[in-house]
Amino acid sequence: MNYPVITLRRGKEESLKRFHPWVFSGAIGKMPEEPVEEGDVVEVKSSEGESLGVGHYQIGSIAVRMLTNSPLQIGDEFYGSRLADAFRLRQALGLIREDNNAYRLVHGEGDFLPGLIVDVYGHTAVLQAHSPGMHYARNIIARKLVELPGAGIENVYYKSETTLPYKAALDPQNEYIIGSYDTNIAVENGLKLHVDWLKGQKTGFFVDQRDNRLLLQKFAGGRKVLNMFCYTGGFSVYALRGGATLVHSVDSSAKAVALTRENVAVNFGEDAPHEAFAVDAFKYLAEMPDGAYDLVVLDPPAFAKHRGAIRNALRGYQKLNARAMEKMPKGSVLFTFSCSQAVSKEQFRLAVFSAAAQVGRRVRILHQLTQPADHPVNIYHPEGEYLKGLILYIE
Repeated sequence: MNYPVITLRRGKEESLKRFHPWVFSGAIGKMPEEPVEEGDVVEVKSSEGESLGVGHYQIGSIAVRMLTNSPLQIGDEFYGSRLADAFRLRQALGLIREDNNAYRLVHGEGDFLPGLIVDVYGHTAVLQAHSPGMHYARNIIARKLVELPGAGIENVYYKSETTLPYKAALDPQNEYIIGSYDTNIAVENGLKLHVDWLKGQKTGFFVDQRDNRLLLQKFAGGRKVLNMFCYTGGFSVYALRGGATLVHSVDSSAKAVALTRENVAVNFGEDAPHEAFAVDAFKYLAEMPDGAYDLVVLDPPAFAKHRGAIRNALRGYQKLNARAMEKMPKGSVLFTFSCSQAVSKEQFRLAVFSAAAQVGRRVRILHQLTQPADHPVNIYHPEGEYLKGLILYIE
């Protein structure tokens, strides 16, 4: 191993010794004499010359994403080993089954591969880089994915046009690295789902709500369900399987609404008690009649992309939940979520409870929700816990 060395300022090595995977730019005391480009592998040392590991260098507040806390060589063997470890965990979780072939294989820091996301849909893995280093390693990673014994991955689609740092000027192209398009139907807990990884949001589907969708199914029997921000209808199909008498799906995207209709039809036929509407969520909530739904799902996109947006985000969560609560009949159930990493569980809960107080409803928490086990949180990197949710009983 002979990587360029970044030396930290005195006292700034403590977080790395506690295994936090980021080096911030303000902690750097000395850069290497040789030029270092974004995405290069660098070794990080303390001011005393102690090796603290190696990682990917990038320009910005997070200067190094640590790959290992020991001086290892980063190459085919390293990526193959980390991917195999991640796959073994998913096998142990029982996620690879005949009735379930949609799951997250790599969750960044939670799988000790910071800057990398890999979601699997049947025989296709969708690879997403959030750092220049993972962008440059994409071909090695793709090759190792198809080599994973038992994974059945035949195609690797690279989708990072919107996730890489803009200033890095990498000009990534969304494309198949290995294989080609075969089918976009994946199976989640026995339900068929069209996944649009070519043009859809994120990697094409939100596998992080799998457990919460299954929980909603248990509440849906005999209820009238509203699925706001439905995207491609994940919560809607679970509600129908759970015996809902009526399901309405709402999203501002006409394309998402069309996919929702397809997902309902492929599972329940054309006569299912379901309708989908392409309309703004706040407008729909404002105009819907009182008592129309007694089970409501609020799963909006991230209201806060960074800490500077937290205040406005919390106002948005309060407004959204208040509009839903004030029109829900007594005995209703509300599934409400935030996927904003910058918003804490405590802040989100306060916003929701402020909404309840605003409209004068008595509310009880039935469940506190988070991301599933295939989105693990590195215990030394609590920032990886981003999804938070509440199931509320409205009186």
